[in-house]
Amino acid sequence: MTEDRILLGLGLTVVLAVGSQILASRLRIPAIIVLLLVGFAAGALTDIIDPDKLVPDFSALVSLSVAVILYDSGLALDLRHLRGATRRTVVRLILLGVLLTWGTLIALGPALFGVPLAVASMIGVIIVVSGPTVVEPLLDHVRPADRVRRVLVWEGALIDPIGGILGVVVFHSVVSGGFRTGHGFRFADFLGGIALGLAGGAVGSVLLWFTLRVLRLGETLGTLAQLATVIAVAAACDMVYDDTGLIAAIVAGMTVANLPGFDMPARRPFFETLVQLVIGLLFVSISASVSPKAVVPVLLPTLAIVAVLVLLLRPLVAVLSTAGTDLGAGERAFVGWMAPRGIIAASTAATFSAALVDKGLEGADKILPVTFLVVVGTVLVYALTARAVAAHLGVVRSARARPLLVGGAPWVIDLARALRAAGLDVLMWAGSAEEQERIRDAGIELAGGELLATATDPDAPLEGVTAVFLLTDDDDFNVLASVVVRDGVDGPVLRIGPPPDSRALVAPYAEGDVLFGRHLVRHTLTQRLAQGARFVVQPASGARPPGHDTLFVVRPDGRLEPATETRPVTPTEGDTLILLGPAPPNGGR
Repeated sequence: MTEDRILLGLGLTVVLAVGSQILASRLRIPAIIVLLLVGFAAGALTDIIDPDKLVPDFSALVSLSVAVILYDSGLALDLRHLRGATRRTVVRLILLGVLLTWGTLIALGPALFGVPLAVASMIGVIIVVSGPTVVEPLLDHVRPADRVRRVLVWEGALIDPIGGILGVVVFHSVVSGGFRTGHGFRFADFLGGIALGLAGGAVGSVLLWFTLRVLRLGETLGTLAQLATVIAVAAACDMVYDDTGLIAAIVAGMTVANLPGFDMPARRPFFETLVQLVIGLLFVSISASVSPKAVVPVLLPTLAIVAVLVLLLRPLVAVLSTAGTDLGAGERAFVGWMAPRGIIAASTAATFSAALVDKGLEGADKILPVTFLVVVGTVLVYALTARAVAAHLGVVRSARARPLLVGGAPWVIDLARALRAAGLDVLMWAGSAEEQERIRDAGIELAGGELLATATDPDAPLEGVTAVFLLTDDDDFNVLASVVVRDGVDGPVLRIGPPPDSRALVAPYAEGDVLFGRHLVRHTLTQRLAQGARFVVQPASGARPPGHDTLFVVRPDGRLEPATETRPVTPTEGDTLILLGPAPPNGGR
């Protein structure tokens, strides 16, 4: 392949990876669907995207890329947040799901695909993995009840690294002689590989401690240090023993997430962007490496496996795992209808398949096409049906808004009363004990805990919040909180505008939309209320009184639309308005 064709192939791979994710976001479907189909089509229709020709050792690159993804998955596993009934249900789902799925493929694989037991076992352990990269976009589309979402998100987050570890364990079992007739199982090699991965994870954790805690590198350099550490440790482990770097990456990520001294930030935009790009590149490249002629022989047997996974195994696992919990019948049924396979399954299949083919294992060339079809089949089934199933089972979250008002000033409490009078479930948060007592006296639900920590806690009350309005007297707090809280809320996060003469350091220069617009900044609003203005709730069908400003519109289905600087709201028949009236003449006297 000439240099020009290599440059064209690499450039086209990046464009397809990024473009597919942009298209998926616009279509509101999981990016994995577009990435898989686009990559497969690119590989089938052209020879420009050929990973084995574009990269000298594609399997090594995949292995290091998977190590980065698994490290990122490990970072999401702060086990302190997994507790109570959710923990019991998730542990059962993972344990039973792994055992039943793996056992079924070991039993059916040799007959369906004509492969030896070793290959069937490898396929089985690969497809036990789901993952948040595909589960969360589906749940965002479906919007199920909070506790169902919590169970499924935690299952996806935990099964990624667990499945990765199991995959490495089985891989080394196969390589060291397990599952092969006439050969003894070399426990020393097997246990040595696992020990090496754990040792690599420990070394990586020490290096990360040094770079992140001792040197206290900033976001950009800290991200680069993490990336370099994970790749270096994974590469070193793989040089000694194949694919032990994956264990090292998982161990390092989980150590960083759970060791108190690290105190990793809730948001890591630079690292998350890198991981997202790696995922896109992997999906396009791996899909392009699956040829149609490799898919055709395993198509019908794999469709049978998909049917067994979707219609039999997952519902059975869900019934057994949720028995005795407080989940309702509909919630339990929906848990049984959500187990798509994702990036870890596809990438580990590419890694292990290539290595086993090189070692001459019969049937190893079927691992990747089978896994590819399972990923495509499960994602398509759940993506096309999950929303309708959730609606039929009655587990779709209500569209009715549940806003969180941050601040405990009297006028904020009056605004909360007005929103509640319009039929909304209102939640409030305040920092001082005096403001908290004022909120309780008003009979409004008070969100407990520290706001910024609560916003990033998956088990916290913010999980049910649909909008956050930052209305404190501290303009800098409002700006900074809006940045931290934004990713933890499925809806708008807006702040009240600062006065023109504000002494705040950040707020006067901060960008972003402002609640109520610049003509109703904090001091203007409080002055009008102090002079006797009042919040008014009235149907949109009535004429708006002169001098009244529209603050919110509540739609008939309970959706809340705030008026902002860039997006004024237009009421229609059936809506309810929350207005701010003018100050009475002479201050109400």
